[in-house]
Amino acid sequence: MQPRILLRNFQTLPDNVKGAIIILIGTMFLVAMTTIVKMLGERLHVFQILFLRQVFLTAVFAPVVIRNFPGALKTERPGLQILRIASALVGMTCGFTAVIHIPLADATAISFVKAFFVTIFAIAILSEPVGVRRWAAVAIGFFGVIIMLQPGTEGFSVYGLFALAGAAGAGMVMVLIRLLTRTERTITIMAWQAIGVGVVMAVPGIFFWQWPTLFEWILIVVLGVVGYVGQLCNIVGYRYGEASVMAALDYFRLIYAVIFGYLIFSQLPGVNTWVGSAVIVAASLYTIHRESRQKQVLVRTPEGRGLS
Repeated sequence: MQPRILLRNFQTLPDNVKGAIIILIGTMFLVAMTTIVKMLGERLHVFQILFLRQVFLTAVFAPVVIRNFPGALKTERPGLQILRIASALVGMTCGFTAVIHIPLADATAISFVKAFFVTIFAIAILSEPVGVRRWAAVAIGFFGVIIMLQPGTEGFSVYGLFALAGAAGAGMVMVLIRLLTRTERTITIMAWQAIGVGVVMAVPGIFFWQWPTLFEWILIVVLGVVGYVGQLCNIVGYRYGEASVMAALDYFRLIYAVIFGYLIFSQLPGVNTWVGSAVIVAASLYTIHRESRQKQVLVRTPEGRGLS
């Protein structure tokens, strides 16, 4: 079928269906990104991977910063900007380390608990009111993590804690974004992270440098492209569909992670992963429902992550 016909047929679909299609494509690209990180991590250090990824993102974002320079870097909250950069570094470093060392599905499922960390940090930092039902969802979600991590057993892996720390870092970033957007422009928030993370990661990235092979260079380029396309699909998808519906579709990442993990790494989740994941996703979906009912910024939306 010709592209024009496909586009014409696409435009006739209901908005939620259009948004859902785009979001599902985006989540596939984002899982592809973490899959590539896992492949690169078999030989390259996580700091080098993060440094090269940040170089790509900074290059993509540079024209916007240059056009708006120096205003793009002018901030009224430099301390919060630095704290956001530090939180992003924790989130990415720990999250990518977990992806490299534990099955893709496990790392993906544990990353979903950042919604619960957002609830906790939002209370402490933003003084957001949270009722008993939201607290119950948080407790149930962390119970799902315990099922997956299996503390005190032979199945326990310290890298599961890295995944948890990565989710905490990502949750803190989202809460700080909510605080920063009260006084800062989106371009300023994005510019500070793009440049700040790149500068900080340059030192360990160069220190642990190993010259990539040709195949690894190709993977690095693809890593940047699929990550960018995944985020772009996320933004566009939310423009079409209802936020609560689109946010729920993000959990399809777990299905993609299982498929990619099996096809590329011959890894299938165990019973604990399936049960724990089901508990986490169920609690997360209830959190989305409560956030939507309270008309709060949903964690999964582009606004909740500082994108626009």
